[in-house]
Amino acid sequence: MNKKIHVLYIDDEDNNLKSFRATLRKDFKIFTAINAEDGLRIAQQEEIHVCIADQRMPGMTGTEFFEQMVKINPDPIRILLTGYSDIASVIDAINKGEVYRFIDKPWNIEQIKNSIKNAADIYFMRTELKDKTLKLKKLHSEMNQFVYSLSHELRGPLMSISGVSKLAKLEIEDPNILEYFEMIDSATFKLDDFIYKMLDFYRSTKIDNKISEINFAEIVEQQMDAYRSKFDLSHFEIDVNINQETKFFSDNSKIRVILNNLFSNSVQFQKREDSEKRISISIKVEEAIATIMVQDNGIGIDEKYQNEVFNLFTRATQKNVGTGLGLYMVKEAVEQMGGKIELDSVLSEGTTIKIELPSME
Repeated sequence: MNKKIHVLYIDDEDNNLKSFRATLRKDFKIFTAINAEDGLRIAQQEEIHVCIADQRMPGMTGTEFFEQMVKINPDPIRILLTGYSDIASVIDAINKGEVYRFIDKPWNIEQIKNSIKNAADIYFMRTELKDKTLKLKKLHSEMNQFVYSLSHELRGPLMSISGVSKLAKLEIEDPNILEYFEMIDSATFKLDDFIYKMLDFYRSTKIDNKISEINFAEIVEQQMDAYRSKFDLSHFEIDVNINQETKFFSDNSKIRVILNNLFSNSVQFQKREDSEKRISISIKVEEAIATIMVQDNGIGIDEKYQNEVFNLFTRATQKNVGTGLGLYMVKEAVEQMGGKIELDSVLSEGTTIKIELPSME
């Protein structure tokens, strides 16, 4: 350790202070105080890493000193010197003064050196952890701003391209040129969908829960309107059953991420043939538990992939759709809300995903 350890020693016996300074000044930077009041003043004014106080001092005991010190400067690691056995003082020192350890008087030089070094290690580790936590919070805040700013800046030009393409198709009759614009529309749609996926990914994995009252019927109705504008559902039989008679509290955004990805998968991973395509959404709320079930009769998932489909970027089919993010985001959102998820799928027959979420009131 390159930085010299700063030690504050408080004792009402001047000889003890002189002896402590003389013995340890080469190893540490020593501050001493003859009473608790002087010790509190030094602790407030100086950078102290380790503080040692004698328990038996007139006016204010070592335990009482540490209790006051915690209020003005809680960072230094505290060591109590005691020359007598008093269980009440020990309990007070632990509970009120948050003492790191005790040393019997008269102290042994090697024992006190090791105690100071160990205590200083804890001080510097805590300081480093505090700095990293602050940096992490700053990074988290910057990432929030970056993601939303980036999505806005990307979607703006995309919407412009899409708008120009739609206008151009109204004025062009040549089928070959129209095909080019259809390709442009398809590409912009995929990119816009990917941006939404990235936003959903961030919401479901990086942002803390924001609890509000959940009206499942209202959410599903809004989501179904969005799905109808996004997908061609003319060939689908869609059954929605919502049973909610009690209040439920959860994260609105994460519930929408769950429904979006499950419904999107049910649409995209359907069979190619013109058979009847079915999707069922069932939500039941009882006893502070919401059970969400999404079923389809699509291509299903091979049993050998079923343990992996919730992993990041995992695809269970060679079908060129999806990003490998959907079920990962669903699982992350469910776990962050304290819920559990089950998958039941049979290849070529369909998939059922059941989710249970606790109310977070």
